Amino acid sequence: MRLTKASVSIKQARENFRSLLDRVSAGEEISLLRRGKEVARLSPPKGARRKLPSLDAFRRSIRVKGRPLSEEVVRGRREERY
Repeated sequence: MRLTKASVSIKQARENFRSLLDRVSAGEEISLLRRGKEVARLSPPKGARRKLPSLDAFRRSIRVKGRPLSEEVVRGRREERY
């Protein structure tokens, strides 16, 4: 499991704590910085399940060639009868 890493200041963390927790629950690791130095790290628990990436872009990239499957099934059934 590969974690995405980000860094935020303590001030930003205070202001956006809920959204940071959402990001961590999605599998991201977040370092908390005080004066530019890491003082803490938010990370998902070990063995936690991560959300799978969206497959929308992959699905849009698929180009179907040939006849529709329904036509192929009907044609195959007709050929088997004789």
